Amino acid sequence: MTDKDNIDTIGLSRRTLLAGLGAVGVASAGAGLGTTAYFNDTETFEDNTLTAGNLDLLVDWQQTYDFGEGHTFVSAHPDHDGDGEQSVEIDGDVYKYSDFPDEDDEDSNGANLPVLNCENIPPLSEADFGTDPVTGEEMETLVQFTDVKPGDSGEVTFSLHLCDNPGYIWMQADNVTEDGGAFTEPEDVAAGENAADLGDAIQATLWYDEDCDNVYDATSPVDIMLTLDFSGSMLYDQFGGVISDDDIEVDGTERNGTTKIDLVELGTRQFVEYLEGQGSDVQVGVAYFDGEGSDDSEPRTGILQPLTDDLDDVDDALSGLREKVANLVTGTSPSDPNDDDGDPDPFANANGIAEGTYIGEGVDDAQDELASNGRSGADKHNIILSDGESFNGTGSTQFSDPEDAAADARAASPAPATDVFTISVGSANDAVLQAMAGAAGSSGDEEAYFFDVDDPLNIPAVFGTLAAQTAGEKVIMQDTLGTVLDALADGNGVPLDGNRGTLYDEFEEPADAPYREPFDGGGVMHCVALKWELPIDVGNEVQGDTLGFDLGFYTEQARHNDGSGPE
Repeated sequence: MTDKDNIDTIGLSRRTLLAGLGAVGVASAGAGLGTTAYFNDTETFEDNTLTAGNLDLLVDWQQTYDFGEGHTFVSAHPDHDGDGEQSVEIDGDVYKYSDFPDEDDEDSNGANLPVLNCENIPPLSEADFGTDPVTGEEMETLVQFTDVKPGDSGEVTFSLHLCDNPGYIWMQADNVTEDGGAFTEPEDVAAGENAADLGDAIQATLWYDEDCDNVYDATSPVDIMLTLDFSGSMLYDQFGGVISDDDIEVDGTERNGTTKIDLVELGTRQFVEYLEGQGSDVQVGVAYFDGEGSDDSEPRTGILQPLTDDLDDVDDALSGLREKVANLVTGTSPSDPNDDDGDPDPFANANGIAEGTYIGEGVDDAQDELASNGRSGADKHNIILSDGESFNGTGSTQFSDPEDAAADARAASPAPATDVFTISVGSANDAVLQAMAGAAGSSGDEEAYFFDVDDPLNIPAVFGTLAAQTAGEKVIMQDTLGTVLDALADGNGVPLDGNRGTLYDEFEEPADAPYREPFDGGGVMHCVALKWELPIDVGNEVQGDTLGFDLGFYTEQARHNDGSGPE
């Protein structure tokens, strides 16, 4: 049945908003110390204090409802004028949700106010839950719609702020209840009972709303080239390639020492795994660049893996990068990463290896691949990582200027206009790599596209950040609302991940899994959203049904806790 006018009252109610607030009290102690002798001498240590830290979680939100007339503001916190749109007055200036549209999303209204912080977010006791836009009734709780029809939908984006210390956060539900409504079938009347069907009928999505705009942003088609430095300084201790004598495990195999190229392998393979796990619409390829040996007549650069949507092939190409770098820089000419004639021992004598770093040539190769095998209509990304600066090797060729190569890539000359991301590792030439970085069509030198990695151990984290930016916003759960609420009400609730660039699975892995990270303190904004929709083709069985639930967030400090949560 799809006729809205034939549906009686449906109540979707929420009785209480719970926010888990953890606070540690203040303890202080004063002590003085004095010494006296025949020669007077006093040294004092006065007003000593010990002050306990704080853990304070504040929540703001914006809620919308679509009852056939487009998304309507329903309630928000804070909402200084009570019109349902998030707003706040600060020092005489009024800031509103709609003042902050997402220019890259035509469906976006705006974003939870970026000006909100731990000093100006009011307590939940001052929240205004607004008015039901259909019935005009005042809402005493967050979600309290009493005339929901097939085709209606609603959404609420919560903005979470840990005001002091970092902490782990769980999203929770409680007191989930369902009541059957009107009898719609003769057999129901005869049986004297009517099952509650609303929870199973409503479809829901729970996700990390990264831009806090109340809209789920799915992935868009992207063609990505990973353009990687394969020079000897990425591997050999003799040239700074070994960053730690500690062994590292890669793909289940323990390797002696930890090298930069090991960390690149870990980071890039996690990058690919994350995109695959998110179902991203991507093609990925891999380019490489080194310099040249004395008997070379052309730079040692090329394509390790052509663009492909088979991400298992990309993962294979990125495995064993120690060996592939060794084959390139210590192998016989003409050299190739896959010819198995190099010495991958990072502590081996590396005298006489190919020298130089032809960054610009690597960028040109990657752009040629994007031009040849990129998809029409797909965005283009080139992610360039280097630990050095562009210079000639001992051969007879000259290198392409890396800044000119990046400028050509951004300007679509000759390849498609490309977003250029650069990662500067260790002693690389930061100025050149930052100048290269920028969006397609820009003049470069854009900080948002440049990653300065002083400590190579942070290489995997950078690729995690890039993966999260590339993929669509991460869906935590997509199912019926009843099933989502059951998951939130189970145990401690759903453990949220403070770093969405990791591979943490909120349901398949334990809360204390190493991939799960705490949320930043200091008031940093993180948004989690819940959308629900009653399908247009739902039948009579939901008439008069009521679904009730509480929602809440629980936090505990990160220090001295492993994220496993309360017993």
